[in-house]
Amino acid sequence: MASDLLGNGVPMTESLESLIQEWEGLGIVTAYDRPTGTWIFIALHDVSQGMAVGGCRMQVYAAPTDALRDAMRLAEGMTYKWAAAGLPFGGGKSVLAVPGPLAGDERTGLLRRFGRLVASLRGTYGTGEDLGTTPADMAVVAQETAHVGGYDPTTRHALDPGPYTALGVFSGLRAAAAHVWGNDDLSDRPVLVQGVGDVGAPLARLLARAGARILATDVDAERAAAVAEEVGGTVVPPEEAYNTTCDVYAPCAVGATLNSETIPQLTCDIVAGSANNQLDEPSDAKRLHEQGITYVPDYVVNAGGAIAFGLLWKGERDEATLRSRVEGIGEVVREILAEATARNESPMHAASRRAEAVLEGGTGGDGKGR
Repeated sequence: MASDLLGNGVPMTESLESLIQEWEGLGIVTAYDRPTGTWIFIALHDVSQGMAVGGCRMQVYAAPTDALRDAMRLAEGMTYKWAAAGLPFGGGKSVLAVPGPLAGDERTGLLRRFGRLVASLRGTYGTGEDLGTTPADMAVVAQETAHVGGYDPTTRHALDPGPYTALGVFSGLRAAAAHVWGNDDLSDRPVLVQGVGDVGAPLARLLARAGARILATDVDAERAAAVAEEVGGTVVPPEEAYNTTCDVYAPCAVGATLNSETIPQLTCDIVAGSANNQLDEPSDAKRLHEQGITYVPDYVVNAGGAIAFGLLWKGERDEATLRSRVEGIGEVVREILAEATARNESPMHAASRRAEAVLEGGTGGDGKGR
């Protein structure tokens, strides 16, 4: 699907070619937005269960290859997220690799041109909010295409997936607590929330209401301080996040925070958070397992926003139903952790089997978030 030329007419570099050649996904759509100097990558990983659906990430990358690699990993993660949730969508993701922060007419123009690119795919891919984009951004994209999740073109109202994602993480975290400690009581349990933005902040509020002690860390010191003050928590400097004693580590910002350097520093019993691609490499799941840390697979526990928006896309409007289906993540986590314990393996293996059963036409999902 990728052309021999990228959007500005310059031949693809060997590294971009090799990334595309080695990828097992369906295809890559590329473009170069000359007015803003932005590389656009839409990665389509799998459409066997339905149209590819995944959010639009806007971020500064060191090189276009980094952006493409991110899009590929995120798209594959969406395939497994939808399958594990039992919803009829495929895996896709878009990345806008901007050269720097964009605002005003520059940002609007880029988003509208991106919307036209999405529209040109005629329903193969649907987008939504992700890291670096907002509900307001999706309202702009929706001016050019109907294939935008979380936006109602009738009311012109954009919805924020963050609170739904937070609710799903909270439900999954409580299920993990019950599995590890014998009950889901979080009273006085220290939980380190890394990244207290659109998902981390509402998660911190849910945890605080459940009695947990919040340790808030964020690269934005003022944001961390504000959230910590709101929930009666404590601020942890970003450089101390991994070696701070806690019961639960909840990564809710960037990916790849679990790696060969950080995992040995962790003192927690549970890892459960909203960040995508938390493992730097597959072997990190084994590292966590061998260290006695229960890892709740990211694409399972962070699927709340996707589930809610997927159901909205299918016409569901009842808020109680949406929340109930998102809270069903807790039961999925319980089943995955029970299976992993019985087999003495990382929960990643149990989660992968569940998703792959759906992708292969098995009975791993019932379309009800399970």
